[in-house]
Amino acid sequence: MAEASPPFAEISARLEWIIAHDPAELAPQAQLYAAELLALGERILEAWLIAHGIQPTEAKSEGFRLLALHRQGAARDPTFNACRESCRELVYHYNLVRASSEPLQAGRWVRLGAMVALHLALFVGGKLEISGLGEFCCSSRPLRQNEVCSTITTATQAEARGGPADADRAGLQLAR
Repeated sequence: MAEASPPFAEISARLEWIIAHDPAELAPQAQLYAAELLALGERILEAWLIAHGIQPTEAKSEGFRLLALHRQGAARDPTFNACRESCRELVYHYNLVRASSEPLQAGRWVRLGAMVALHLALFVGGKLEISGLGEFCCSSRPLRQNEVCSTITTATQAEARGGPADADRAGLQLAR
């Protein structure tokens, strides 16, 4: 059943609470936190799907529902693929915690996983507000079609010849 509004404020507050804690405090319950992070990631993606009138799947991909939910969302909107690596990284941190024999390190991975989950919440929440979010990322079509790559190459060549001044004279904007 659809929620009245996406749960991003509640999820973000919980993730910020985890991030604010010392890894040593998180370590004794690291496996529980890791499982919670996956569940929060699922809630984030469920909110996206529900907002688009899609019934979230109960299926798993590569053993994780989070990855199946991502696949489901990206099938209807290719720009949603921009959060693919965040989902995979959340699964990676879950696996690191589960396999860890060192509690303090597991606590660190929980904090990092919470940061990844917060990133996912911010992206998906932002994408619900601005549908074009994610169109310009490393997997976006303009980069693959050299539309942007040729500009970057030209700017890089101009800078290599004479530094930023040559790039500026060529009318190219460089990240500084």
